[in-house]
Amino acid sequence: MDQKILSLAAEKTADRLREFLQTLKEDDLASLLQNEAVKGRAVGALLRALFRGSPCSEEAGAHRRLKIYICCIQLVESGDLQKEVASEIIGLLMMEAHTFPGPSLVELANEFVSAIKKGSLMNGKSLELLPIVLTALVTKKENLASGKDEQSGEECKTQLINTLCSGRWDRQYVIQLTSMFKDVPLTAEEAEVVTDKVLKMFSKLNLQEIPPLVYQLLVLSSKGSRKRVLEGIIAFFNELDKQHKEEQSGDELLDLVTVPSGELRHVEGTVILHIVFAIKLDCELGRELLKHLKAGQQGDFSTVSPFSIALLLSVTRIQRFEEQVFDLLKALVFKSFKNMQLLQGSKFLQNLVSDRPCVSTMILDVVKNSVHSWDHVTQGLVELGFILMDSYGPKKIVDGRAIETSSGLSRTPNQHACQLGASILLETFKIHEMIRQEILEQVLNRVVTRASSPISHFLELLSDITMHSPLVLQSCSSKVTESFDYLSFLPPQTVQGLLKAVQPLLKVSMSMRDSLILVLRKAMFARQLDARKSAVAGFLLLLQNFKVLGSLSSSQCSQPVGLSQVHVDVHSRYSAAANEAFCLEIMDSLRRCLGQQADVRLLLYEGFYDVLRRNSQLANSIMQTLLSQLKQFYEPRPDVLPPLKLEACILTQGDQISLQEPLDHLLCCIQHCLAWYKSRVIPLQQQEEEEEEEEEEGFYQELEDMLESITTRMIKSELEDLELDKSADFSQSTGIGIKNNICASLVMGICEVLIEYNFSISNFSKNKFEDVLSLFMCYKKLSDILNEKAGKGKTKTANKTNDSFLSLKFVSDLLTALFRDSTQSHEESLSVLRSNTEFMRYAVSVALRKAQQLKETGRVSGPDGQNADRIFQNLCDMTRVLVWRYTSIPTCVEEAGRKEKGKSLSLLCLEGVQRILGAVQQFFQPRVPLFLRALDVPDNEGEEADASVTQRAAFQIRQFQRSLLNLLNSPEEDFSSREALLLVGILCSLSRLLEPTSPQFLQMLSWTSKICKENSREDALFCKGLMNLLFSLHISCKSPVALLRDLSQDIHGHLGDIDEDMEVEKTNHFAMVNLRTAAPTVCLLVLSQAEKVLEEVDWLITKLKGHASQGLSEEASSQAALPNHPMEKAIIMQLGTLLTSFHELVQTALPSGSCVDTLLKALCKMYTTLTALVRYHLQVCRSSRGIPKIMEKLVKLSGSHLTPLCYSFISYVQNKKSRSPKCMGGKKKAAVTTAMARALRETKPIPNLIFAIEQYEKFLIFLSKKSKVNLMQHMKLSTSRDFKIKGNILDMLLREEEEEDDDEEDAAPEHGGQSKEPAKKKRKKEMKCLS
Repeated sequence: MDQKILSLAAEKTADRLREFLQTLKEDDLASLLQNEAVKGRAVGALLRALFRGSPCSEEAGAHRRLKIYICCIQLVESGDLQKEVASEIIGLLMMEAHTFPGPSLVELANEFVSAIKKGSLMNGKSLELLPIVLTALVTKKENLASGKDEQSGEECKTQLINTLCSGRWDRQYVIQLTSMFKDVPLTAEEAEVVTDKVLKMFSKLNLQEIPPLVYQLLVLSSKGSRKRVLEGIIAFFNELDKQHKEEQSGDELLDLVTVPSGELRHVEGTVILHIVFAIKLDCELGRELLKHLKAGQQGDFSTVSPFSIALLLSVTRIQRFEEQVFDLLKALVFKSFKNMQLLQGSKFLQNLVSDRPCVSTMILDVVKNSVHSWDHVTQGLVELGFILMDSYGPKKIVDGRAIETSSGLSRTPNQHACQLGASILLETFKIHEMIRQEILEQVLNRVVTRASSPISHFLELLSDITMHSPLVLQSCSSKVTESFDYLSFLPPQTVQGLLKAVQPLLKVSMSMRDSLILVLRKAMFARQLDARKSAVAGFLLLLQNFKVLGSLSSSQCSQPVGLSQVHVDVHSRYSAAANEAFCLEIMDSLRRCLGQQADVRLLLYEGFYDVLRRNSQLANSIMQTLLSQLKQFYEPRPDVLPPLKLEACILTQGDQISLQEPLDHLLCCIQHCLAWYKSRVIPLQQQEEEEEEEEEEGFYQELEDMLESITTRMIKSELEDLELDKSADFSQSTGIGIKNNICASLVMGICEVLIEYNFSISNFSKNKFEDVLSLFMCYKKLSDILNEKAGKGKTKTANKTNDSFLSLKFVSDLLTALFRDSTQSHEESLSVLRSNTEFMRYAVSVALRKAQQLKETGRVSGPDGQNADRIFQNLCDMTRVLVWRYTSIPTCVEEAGRKEKGKSLSLLCLEGVQRILGAVQQFFQPRVPLFLRALDVPDNEGEEADASVTQRAAFQIRQFQRSLLNLLNSPEEDFSSREALLLVGILCSLSRLLEPTSPQFLQMLSWTSKICKENSREDALFCKGLMNLLFSLHISCKSPVALLRDLSQDIHGHLGDIDEDMEVEKTNHFAMVNLRTAAPTVCLLVLSQAEKVLEEVDWLITKLKGHASQGLSEEASSQAALPNHPMEKAIIMQLGTLLTSFHELVQTALPSGSCVDTLLKALCKMYTTLTALVRYHLQVCRSSRGIPKIMEKLVKLSGSHLTPLCYSFISYVQNKKSRSPKCMGGKKKAAVTTAMARALRETKPIPNLIFAIEQYEKFLIFLSKKSKVNLMQHMKLSTSRDFKIKGNILDMLLREEEEEDDDEEDAAPEHGGQSKEPAKKKRKKEMKCLS
């Protein structure tokens, strides 16, 4: 039969073939096709013949052709055919499909759809035909019968696609079906439907099947559903990550059923590569991605996840998007930290907003995940790390150092962002070997090239990298060695930081150490002073870290040493011997520095103590050096006064006079080294050989004798002997004056050093304490003379006087001895010091200076000045003593018997407590519990051990509360404003340590509130401090709007109304608000808090808008419009209460100046926030439901209680300004000009406010139309907005102006400069006519 069909098909006309085919039954035709196809013979020729004999122009032919198609499709799907045969059949069917009439195409397409829905496809090969069928269908312009209706080909296609997508798909054909749709011409709506169907199928597929499906989906996205595709892919992987994380942190049994972590990350990596490739080809896709993630950033960061961040980082490899992506990521990180800060500072927000996702954790997750071959992400991570560190690194420099605060709450968003950058780089460095070289190179480049800006954050990162893997870094040692070449051009601080950071490498790599020493030796004789200082700092650091055999162990000298990877034999006998030669060689180099400038010597003296402490075997060499240096300036004859050659310490070069030898620092260094040696080394040498010990003892004895002799002779020396008496010249303009100033500061430093030395060796001997007092009197006389002369000359004396030579440990011991030592045997000797109040005040004031220095620079001068543990311990001891002294001897008792000027001792102690508390919270936040435990504990010793931070803090708070109450109960004339302010500051610091949910916190809040309500003091600073304390406590447990309303009413009551005829009822909620404090103090505080509340409300509205704009489901969006939506209700309640505060303030007769200015700005912000709320309602409003009733009430309140009063207030301000220049009629031109400038400045916010009100009303009109609720019925439109010049008033004012000018010229003819004044006044007067 097949031969006959083929022979008939070969004829010129197809008539006979057509006739023959009509005689055949459908089943015969089907079996014929099946046999031929299975045998794999010339099935193509047979099909062509059949198609030739079945023209579509005839109904029977079209019907037969349709049956052939259906039969072929079943054959192809059966799987019985060879691949080549199946492909040939499908190819032929494709070619002939376009000749089908419309109804047949519809029927054929329906066959496909039903096969797919039933799941009867076997291999899906026939699906290649469906796009051709659907495409052909679109070209049919005639109406086709589809069911009951007549439809065009396009409509039929749409219906078929909808039917296909609404049915179930077998998971094995999802990829083929998706691929098939890319060849179908789709409209945007159809593409959306297909995309949604494919995205729903994601969850039903195996993980390994997702990447190819994503690829097909991305190809499909070019048809117009880019946004939906990206949203779906990102949402799917976000959900997958979330589940994976929960399963990992949950039950261990779940691990059996979860997806292995590695597999998930590999799939994610492949998908990201597919997306990036698609973006390269289709830029529109990239723009959609950025748009989608930016929109998510507005709301609750729901689109931001480790997957989307990794995707963004990969997109940075496309140059066109690089900058935009990094800007987006930067903004994302900063906004996340800013939100965190806002949330931490407001209990109101915490109650409304659940925990937000942390972007920094997500980014660090990306770093962890990148270990699974995510090479396309690592480069972006490194760049992001450096961008964050560069953009948000420390800016402020104090004393050459960038200030670093502790971790936790006190960090700003900038510091958090910078820290995140460092963490990204460190973690990436640990994980990816390929990128290490680049990270190290970039860090070192920044250290070397940014000498002028602070680079402490890069040095910390370098240090962390080195500590993590010094042996790994050996491979990059050439980079480090290269950076050494620039040492002599860098500031000494940077050099010190760099060498400290790479110090573990020096112990591992000999070649690096050698190259460093060469560089330092060269720098030692460089022309620049900084280079020489760097060399000294570098050598001192080497001496500290290369220990000589026999030195005390690190535990004995409390040196923190920890290098996990340094397994090199550094401390073996050989190394130690080598180290000794190496160290002595360095000591030799350093001795040459003693002939250089004072700054270089100073560094040396400050560093020797640390070297000695860590490398005690170098003691002989160091002490020998110091002794020979001291001998140059020591007067050996015991009868010569003064005992030191001060003249030799000063260098005169022409007119230039400068300090050459910092003798005070030299003595200080000797004193500390000697004390350390005696306490640590000599006891351990008791067992050693006699002769060596005697020899060494003689050596140290010489130094002790010299210090003893200096002490005795310094006490005997009068100021005349030193040529520094009152008659001496101390002016900074003459050479002798400068020289005397230098000498005086040297002598004062020497006195302080000797005070510490004699006290420490005194063993509580009365004679020694008398010596201490005599030295102090010498110090005091000089200090008084310098202060007196500086006061006259209006210039500051040498800065040296600001820093004390006393060490922090000594100050702590001295205060303890003076105030707390009750040992009977010490009583008599200590009474010598205790009887001198000046000395006691000096001891406390030095403690104050040390605390201030710590707060400003993060370190203190003197030994152990950078050892955090020692500093903390000393601070604890000092605070304990100062608190005891203040609470046991109150100021009022002390004031009664005082005659001398200056602050009382108790007040100084209180100030010390306040400063130390500030420093501890800034630098030792994690150790606050230890700090509180170190202070005096409550009586019940048994419970002391397990007392919480809140309990301990509450105990301290009660002490200071008692003191403040006593002060407030004292008579007005005894009230000390300074003391009250300090007490409030301390209470403020301590209250931060209380748990906001604890009863102690609530007690503190009610106590503070009571104080404010019951006490009236006309002291603005005290009032400000107390009110700030009240607000900070209030904000920690609830919103402060009700408090603001009460305060506003009080301010209104005290200052009166803008309408002078109106009597205002005084509310008196808070006695602390009175005529003196109401404005500007309390008024400005209220306004600043109001602005914070508005900022929080603004943030919430933005969050709500984000929720609404993220295509949430219908139910969720209708939920947002419900009046009981908690966040929306809270916003309206806040604004309503705040509006009543402003209602009071705009009626208040505020004095001109900052209050009026700030109020106008705050009102402007209020209207901007109201407008934002109205726009949000426009976004979510459903006309059927309307807007919440509570919102209507708010609009009504703003129309009746605020807008009209704003216009009255504006008129009041303008009238006040226009009156003020008149009263200056007879005054000088400058005064009038100043007044005019101020008037102009203060009226500047008025147009902004009017604009904000009008914007609010404009959007209210829009909302009224949309919601069908007339919101404008409560709004009274102002009439003062049409500005026109009234000619008659203008003429009258101009005539007045001319008369005034004539009067002024008569009164002051000698002022030639006044001729230009009338023009300025005229301009001002014209403003009055614009009404």
